[in-house]
Amino acid sequence: MHPPVRSIQKKKQNVEIVSTFPAQPSPMASLTICRATLTRLPALQLTTSPSASPSVSFNFNCFRSRILRIISPKRHHHHRATMASSAPAQERTTAPYGSWKSPITADVVSGASKGLEGTAVDGQGRLIVLESRPNEGGRAVLVRLADKAGDEAVDLTPKEFAVRTTCQEYGGGAFAVSGDTVIFSNYKDQRLYKQSINGRADSTPVAITPDYGSPVISYADGVFDYRFNRFFTVREDQRESATNSTTTIVAVDLNGKDVQEPTVVISGNDFYAFPRLDPKGERIAWIEWGHPNMPWDRSELWVGYISENGEIHKRTCVAGYDPSLVESPTEPKWSPGGELFFVTDRKSGFWNLYKWIESENSVQVVYSLDAEFSKPLWVFGSSSYVLLQNNEGKNLIACGYRQKGRSYLSIVDDAQSSLSVLDIPFTDIDNITLGNHCLYIEGASAVDPSSVAKVLNHIIWSSSPDSSKYQSYYSLPEFIEFPTEVPGQSAYAYFYPPSNPDYQASKDEKPPLLLKSHGGPTGETRGILNLSVQYWTSRGWAFVDVNYGGSTGYGREYRDRLLLKWGIVDVNDCCSCAKFLVDSGLVDGNRLCITGGSAGGYTTLAALAFKDTFKAGSSLYGVADVGLLRAETHKFESHYIDNLVGDEKDYYERSPINFVDQFSCPIILFQGLEDKVVPPDQARKIYEALKKKGLPVALVEYEGEQHGFRKAENIKFTLEQQMVFFARLVGHFNVADEITPIKIENFD
Repeated sequence: MHPPVRSIQKKKQNVEIVSTFPAQPSPMASLTICRATLTRLPALQLTTSPSASPSVSFNFNCFRSRILRIISPKRHHHHRATMASSAPAQERTTAPYGSWKSPITADVVSGASKGLEGTAVDGQGRLIVLESRPNEGGRAVLVRLADKAGDEAVDLTPKEFAVRTTCQEYGGGAFAVSGDTVIFSNYKDQRLYKQSINGRADSTPVAITPDYGSPVISYADGVFDYRFNRFFTVREDQRESATNSTTTIVAVDLNGKDVQEPTVVISGNDFYAFPRLDPKGERIAWIEWGHPNMPWDRSELWVGYISENGEIHKRTCVAGYDPSLVESPTEPKWSPGGELFFVTDRKSGFWNLYKWIESENSVQVVYSLDAEFSKPLWVFGSSSYVLLQNNEGKNLIACGYRQKGRSYLSIVDDAQSSLSVLDIPFTDIDNITLGNHCLYIEGASAVDPSSVAKVLNHIIWSSSPDSSKYQSYYSLPEFIEFPTEVPGQSAYAYFYPPSNPDYQASKDEKPPLLLKSHGGPTGETRGILNLSVQYWTSRGWAFVDVNYGGSTGYGREYRDRLLLKWGIVDVNDCCSCAKFLVDSGLVDGNRLCITGGSAGGYTTLAALAFKDTFKAGSSLYGVADVGLLRAETHKFESHYIDNLVGDEKDYYERSPINFVDQFSCPIILFQGLEDKVVPPDQARKIYEALKKKGLPVALVEYEGEQHGFRKAENIKFTLEQQMVFFARLVGHFNVADEITPIKIENFD
């Protein structure tokens, strides 16, 4: 049972009812969406500090009494069945699964989905988003969104620049905004640039870090220090070694016109993240960790005291120092009053909210729940919560948490140790940004693509703004729990049945299945609108996205299932999921296919080498030789694989490349030629080995692509070639789209 919480329900005529019940919002089908006027917004009073991010005085009683809304003009969040019941019956064409024609084409998928890589608010309260654009080769651009009706979004990044950092290869935290100034990392040279964004003519970005002749130094996760007019940021230095870089926290001087070498202020460990200053600029918090740990295995939270001359003269470890207590603190943030909050998974195994009691150097739980209030630190700059204050100066925390496969938006009252769940249309919440009198929520749902919602107003940015036109074709995810090979143990997945209003299959046919294994492997798939999934289901495929043992979102115990068992637990769980769907009568057991990228590509290859469940597979930049991966990969993950695999014998026995004789079905491979995480040799080795064995195999290599494909034309080509590959070799049907298949060795 969950502790009772205060939650907000909704009525049509703005009649507010506050009730008490367990922490589960009311069903989405009952949500009334209506327009909120500015007069109904809560009493938020913005106060600014010269040495910190804006803070908010928050009237929580007023906020509790309001009806929270997310408004999407001309969009309606109804279940497909509701729409169908009000529309006249439509005669469907009977055709084999997989052969259905759909308006959700590969062009739609590749061109419509922009990526969201960060949000911030400028000095005038306007939202700025970092938007990656497949149609511009994956270029990432800072965009200031329209602040009011009649305004238009404005690109802030000049065309000769792209905002992206390669720090730790996965990047994130590529920009920071303060007032009318933005500092960002430029992709081409990886230098930091300072730019005025107030619209004046002198807004050309100016470099503030040295030019080293090549992009051997990268920066991420920076914060402004107003006290000394400098910029604290994580720096990765590859000047001495590309595979054993040096990571530090440095200070970049913002006073002079001459570019100076940044000053190292924190060093000595392998990795750093989340440098965060208190409101007065007198203390800095940060996260650090060292080999062989990943940040979600073990990490430490430190606080440094800044002297009058700007140096850190005293340091205190707040969390992670006790060897008998396994924890991974993350996301430190200072309240407007100077209290330090953070998230850690000590004792319970779930990432929960804590705060530091400085006078005792002890920590205190803010709210305990068997749910995840943060996520693994793969990329820099995550913001799972923001700190507010009510009119009495007490701390409130607006936060998202995940429990049993979905997200919830809530307000935690620090003083009362209570949690209030807010009912919004998103079932998935990523980052939260504090605005003027509002919150900006990055989220999605089964019918909403990745979007930014202004609470209490409306959706103001969408990765696929035209996606609603295809809603009648959407397959809604069904959260499933299935038994694994370990007695009494379950795993989780999202199942998408075939869905197309124009077609149906014969009653005696069951659909082919494409099972996806997510990357990481310490990651999580989520049941949100993804047009690349709908591409398959609208053509008559069933699709299942698996959160195998080792995935995040279900606590440390679930996450640790994969330790020393990568290539075993993930493979077994994917096979168990497919078997569960076959036994349930939902899919055709003779047409099971598997796909995945990166670590998911490894699971794909391992499943095809060590099991006979699937009839074909597609590996995107996947791992074929885990020993070679350990030798060639970048520093961030160089010890990660040891924790997942084990000793040399395990490395050999878990590498699909060593067991080519056990492969027995067709495989198609896709690889970026600039990939430093999983180098191209991996795909080439497995391709040549399978080709030599005589199995149907194809390899597609992309110039200019790294770990993951960012260019629209490559996203489109990958999707189409997977579809036609499976159709030709497993599906036994003709696809409705005009796709020219590439040559398949040992088949064409």
